[in-house]
Amino acid sequence: MSQKKQTVKKIFITAAMICSGVLAIGQQRPHYTQYVINPYIINPALTGIENYTDLKMAVRDQWVGINGAPKTVYLTVHAPLGKGDDYATSATSFEVPGQNPRGQAYWRNYTAAEPHHGVGLQIINDQTGSFRFLTASATYAYHLGLNATTNLSGGFSAGITKVSIDRSKHSFDGNGDPFDPALGSAFTGELTKTRPNLGVGLWLYSRDYFAGFSVQQVIPQTLSFVDDNPSILQQGKFVPHIFMTAGVRFLLSEDINMIPSLMVKYIKGSSIREFQPEANVKLQYQDLFWLGGSYRYQDGYAGMIGLNVKNTFNVSYAFDRTNANSQLNDFSRGTHEIVFGFLLGNKYSQACPRCY
Repeated sequence: MSQKKQTVKKIFITAAMICSGVLAIGQQRPHYTQYVINPYIINPALTGIENYTDLKMAVRDQWVGINGAPKTVYLTVHAPLGKGDDYATSATSFEVPGQNPRGQAYWRNYTAAEPHHGVGLQIINDQTGSFRFLTASATYAYHLGLNATTNLSGGFSAGITKVSIDRSKHSFDGNGDPFDPALGSAFTGELTKTRPNLGVGLWLYSRDYFAGFSVQQVIPQTLSFVDDNPSILQQGKFVPHIFMTAGVRFLLSEDINMIPSLMVKYIKGSSIREFQPEANVKLQYQDLFWLGGSYRYQDGYAGMIGLNVKNTFNVSYAFDRTNANSQLNDFSRGTHEIVFGFLLGNKYSQACPRCY
């Protein structure tokens, strides 16, 4: 690599780190390519939608090759309370003897789930540049049948977010200046702040469609690592993140389902384009494996693949690339995201229905 290219790369990486720090003030919540696999991560109304305890762990490494790029790890778990068994009436039920779990019989026999509660837990660690966001939240939802084939659930999440700054990443020598008021004092512990975190959501689901609305960080809050004097450092804010999702299931054959979906995210001040639409499509063969893809408007695209192992374990992988005209492609090797799922106590079926 030439000296000139090395210099350009160093400048680009430094700018990316600075931008990531700014982004942490505008868009504090991480992005998930596989939201269709675990919509619970963005909407607490899905708490307890399954017939079992749903445990998922995920790792997302964004813009591989760029120093300071976002890295996200999360663990989610949720379970129903007081839900009746719906063995043969689930949208994505596993192998019912003598019946294809994704064939015409499901469409004829599906009935809405009985009213029930759900409880859950989310732990998310997101590192972006010099900022680290660690969030722990408990969730609750109530599911109610509107008619014979349609359910509506409402839920909320409540917890805390701990925000930390690694001051060594603000300088080239790795040491920084502990007395710099823009960074806060390393000796007074002002490089860490903890804030309450509240989210709400609704989820409408039936045998052949789903639609959701959720808001994360409902309560706007200031975030300053120094003091309340704006002449020293302009205060950042925790801003609400709004998610709108919808999808439809199509039966292409007795063995193959297609589920196109759309997510629109709105975050005030996150970018020039505050609305961020994303289209997604998933093709699933029975309960064995699936393929999918997504496109984020004026941003990038992704391919996805997943595998189900009977009724106890599943794994899925996504690879993202930014658009061809993005300068990120000169330095980044793309984004990797992998999700592991464990179906604990799954005696009957997979969902009721999630429609994803």
